[in-house]
Amino acid sequence: MRQMKKKWITIIAILIALILLIPQKSYLNDGGTVIYDAILYRVTNYHSMYPDENDESQIRYLKGIEVKILGFTVYNNVKFEKD
Repeated sequence: MRQMKKKWITIIAILIALILLIPQKSYLNDGGTVIYDAILYRVTNYHSMYPDENDESQIRYLKGIEVKILGFTVYNNVKFEKD
């Protein structure tokens, strides 16, 4: 009986972990940004196009990765690059 209870607790813990950690992939129509969004974390791979503020014929790209865990940013290397 005790072993059966342990088995059910293990199965429930694995299911909860899967629900919290499996991401949903989304695409933005801004040049190629991809978002991986789960309940516990969010990873955003930026690749956006913006016109240059000084020269409208030039395009700047916002590139980099941002990682958030429980809503707090733990890694961010997003920066503008000129092409």
